[in-house]
Amino acid sequence: MVELQRLRSFLVVAELGAISEAATHLRVSQPALSRRMQLLEEELGAPLLVRSRKGATLSAMGRMVAAEGRELVGRYDALKARIRAHRRLEDGVVRIGGGATAVSQVLPGAIAEFSRRYPKVVFHLKEAGSADVEAAVLSDAIDLGIVTLPTRSADVAVEPLQRDRIVLIAAVDHPLVQRRVVTAQHLRGQGIVGFEANSAIRGLVDRALQQADIDVHVVMELRSIGAIVEMVSATKHLAFVSELGLPTTGDIRPLAVRGLRIERELAVISRRDRALTPAASAFAGVLRKRGVASTR
Repeated sequence: MVELQRLRSFLVVAELGAISEAATHLRVSQPALSRRMQLLEEELGAPLLVRSRKGATLSAMGRMVAAEGRELVGRYDALKARIRAHRRLEDGVVRIGGGATAVSQVLPGAIAEFSRRYPKVVFHLKEAGSADVEAAVLSDAIDLGIVTLPTRSADVAVEPLQRDRIVLIAAVDHPLVQRRVVTAQHLRGQGIVGFEANSAIRGLVDRALQQADIDVHVVMELRSIGAIVEMVSATKHLAFVSELGLPTTGDIRPLAVRGLRIERELAVISRRDRALTPAASAFAGVLRKRGVASTR
């Protein structure tokens, strides 16, 4: 590998056409610069300069090295600039994954806050269930994941983010909305619009209903919380969704079911054996801050 200082010095000599002028420009002694040129020629195994009383001109090999060397030094300097910018978060990429609630409710505000400070950082988002997000973190397909605890692998670092209630929703004109108290008995036989069977919320809801001995009929499975809310609004069906994703206006109402409380804990995960990039680390800090604020 060519020693970069020698190559840079050679490029100055090639540009100025004289070792004495190049030495002045580089602020080194002329013998020291001559020695650098000698060592570079020995390293490459070819004469690069034709020396004379009038100065130094490039040999045929020197002209080739000068052309290639400028490109090499330019690429190296560009790489250093990228690294410096990356460390200052002037650019970079954050790869993050999460479920429907995380992607639609948690991440937009966090990304907006982060992007105001670091507008050149790019985000790559993956929407998937908690198990798939954890697998993506472990395979290094993404840097960070927002998942429902517990995780499956001991190889992920876990940082609790916030608690989230899972609530029952119905259209405003659903008969149950008029009841002051909804009981388990009222839910038996009701049609439920559910999340996909492999999703974390679906697993929590199924276990809670089973423990409460409530038998419901899942009439359809959808991936997105938005699609579920729209379907509930247009039908007489019910749904269990994240409280974080509840619409604040419209034709949907939450229902409190006596004796049924479903909660989960969201967490940010990353690979335990990998240091986060500066951009991913800074974004994890934003998530942490917003998660703490939401629980106050």
